[in-house]
Amino acid sequence: MRIVSLVMASAMLLASPSAAFAWGATGHRVTGAIADDNLSGAARAHVRLILGSETLAQASTWPDEQRSNPAPFWQKTASPWHYVTVPAGTTYSAALAPPEGDAVTALTRFTATLRNPDAPIDDKRLALRFIVHIIGDLHQPLHAGRPGDRGGNDIAVTWFGKPTNLHAVWDSAMIDDRQLSYSELAAWLERGMTPDQIIAWSDVRPETWIAESVRLRETIYPADPKLSWTYAYENRQTVDNRLAMAGVRIAAYLNWVFAADQR
Repeated sequence: MRIVSLVMASAMLLASPSAAFAWGATGHRVTGAIADDNLSGAARAHVRLILGSETLAQASTWPDEQRSNPAPFWQKTASPWHYVTVPAGTTYSAALAPPEGDAVTALTRFTATLRNPDAPIDDKRLALRFIVHIIGDLHQPLHAGRPGDRGGNDIAVTWFGKPTNLHAVWDSAMIDDRQLSYSELAAWLERGMTPDQIIAWSDVRPETWIAESVRLRETIYPADPKLSWTYAYENRQTVDNRLAMAGVRIAAYLNWVFAADQR
């Protein structure tokens, strides 16, 4: 009976909204590793002052790791900071943020903390970890979600015959099935990035990232829920592009936040 109860509890946890992560650990660390390689000298110094020896790849997964923390801050206050909701046919600005906040309102809040010379170092560390994470989140198309299906968590699919949901496929399945470590995948993607792409991608406006994700979101809901090689092939380039763009934009955003003329 105890084993059955544990299995049921695990299933309930996996089905809960708090299990709806954006990118898995591998994907987030890829974005952090790419960001680390594109920081300005000033931004790198600020990051080192705040995080010490912790890398942006390590920082990138911390907000998701804390979602198992039972404290009310993590279970209620911070829960909406991983996504935005944008109905089809509209924009984030038109949709407006909900009263409890979302990823963009959190990003604004944490940016102000990093720029506040009087903010305690612990507050700045929380803010920096969240900024790295949130920018990664907003590049996963299902974290600019439609109303009503919890970012694809309620869209049941199979992945090579195994039951799962569309959100999980985009978070981790299409990344982890490549059997590359985060550092290998980051290096793989960076080798394919051109200077022109890095310049074009260095847009620090969340509205740009969200609009891109919404456009992609409308193309990734499958007609057939049985997903395997064809779906992976059709969407691999999108996954790679979004990871690469997120990494470049994390760096661009931090370069902007810590620029001398912003002080």
